[in-house]
Amino acid sequence: MVSNRKVSALERKKEVLENLKRFGAEIYKQMMLGRFPQIQMPSRSIENIYYNPELRQYVLGNKTVRRSARNIRHIRPFTQLVWAAYFAYELTSQRKTSTLRDVYYSSQAYEVPFKDQPESNSIITDLETVIGFSREDFNIFPEERSAVFGDLTIEYTVPGYEGKRLNLTSHPDGVMIGPALTSAEFVKTSADKVIAIEKGGLFTRFIEERVHEKFNAILVLTAGQAPRATRHFIHRLNKELELPVYIFTDGDPWGMHIAMVIISGSANAAHLRELTTPDAKWSGVWATDIVDYKLPTDPLTEIDIKRLYELQRDPRYKDKLWQREIKTFLKIRRKAEQEAFSRYGLTYIVDEYLPAKLEET
Repeated sequence: MVSNRKVSALERKKEVLENLKRFGAEIYKQMMLGRFPQIQMPSRSIENIYYNPELRQYVLGNKTVRRSARNIRHIRPFTQLVWAAYFAYELTSQRKTSTLRDVYYSSQAYEVPFKDQPESNSIITDLETVIGFSREDFNIFPEERSAVFGDLTIEYTVPGYEGKRLNLTSHPDGVMIGPALTSAEFVKTSADKVIAIEKGGLFTRFIEERVHEKFNAILVLTAGQAPRATRHFIHRLNKELELPVYIFTDGDPWGMHIAMVIISGSANAAHLRELTTPDAKWSGVWATDIVDYKLPTDPLTEIDIKRLYELQRDPRYKDKLWQREIKTFLKIRRKAEQEAFSRYGLTYIVDEYLPAKLEET
């Protein structure tokens, strides 16, 4: 029996292929009519990005931009975009995957070079806006660096592994969140929450201290700013399994933003959905935790302080808790890492801090 989600995933891939075909057919049609082909697509300029309080994330407005083969300045990005669409179609139709880095190098074989990977990445993002799907939907992923650990049994859907099941407690270092895991079906879990952790050291400590059993949780390592595949995976855990999500980061403005991107996304992904978890909770390390727990600290740098003032004006940070913590950071001018709790012993963060924060948030 095929699950509803599997049917949905198959239909999604079919729609991706249809949209890519439609894109190519439109360019071909214009050339057959003797016209210079052109592409109309949503603008990703700052002026066309705004915060939608109902969706609780940034979205694109109605402005569009046009790239035309008639304009000599457009020929390079126009050609790159058409090649990217072709490459994406090949990947999706053949059920192959690629990384952003591999796309950059593969273009050279087709003599459609990019000057650097940021240019290549930007073209892939343009393709997302044109066909209305994320790069993960046409099988292009970033390098893997995040991981997950906990009582969740998944069933693979990738070629050669269809139907094979794996429990995510099977490896003591956690299981990498890559293409195969991102597309897998969720079979069963006993967990009742997700704990997302910024740092690898604390992720390992939580596994060693059996946090997944003591707190009935699935542990997710974001490894700094969570990659999009990881944010989508967290979104799925929240939506499909109805698990609340708690996020633990370093106590500084950058840790705050790591949490916020999981919660409400980023301006760079304003054209996408299913990457955010709006009801996820940033559970610490807070600025007030630094004070209350008398944690070892470092002084905020000028860049840290500048960043705090930027966050203070950001509409995503308007809620009371975020504003309180920003003001406290600016008042104490100090920051602390997650590991700072080790001053009270190796297990203090699990025995004392974690249960207190889960109850508080």
